[in-house]
Amino acid sequence: QVQLVESGGGLVQPGGSLRLSCAASGTIFSITAMFWYRQAPGKQRELVAGTSSSGNTNLADYVKGRFTISRDNAKNAVYLQMNSLSAEDTAVYYCNAHISSERYGPQFSYWGQGTQVTVSS
Repeated sequence: QVQLVESGGGLVQPGGSLRLSCAASGTIFSITAMFWYRQAPGKQRELVAGTSSSGNTNLADYVKGRFTISRDNAKNAVYLQMNSLSAEDTAVYYCNAHISSERYGPQFSYWGQGTQVTVSS
């Protein structure tokens, strides 16, 4: 069984920064892609950033220059550094990872429980 646990959310003032963390645990053979999504009230979940096992990264246009995604393969973790936050970034942020639990086994998509980020003065 695999679990993803996010942390680091909270309340921050406009212009401030937060760093989200997500750690995968359980029976893990390999993790390929890892992502951060977010969902604001009344809106659909949207992709924020992604990273491959080799470290290639992609960011949504609306966060480029402000957010950075990184990962630590040794810790099965992915991070999202968020700077210059605005009210539009308020949302629940979810971690997603594509994980295989066996050497030649299938890969499944796992989700964390989400962490709330609120940007307000």
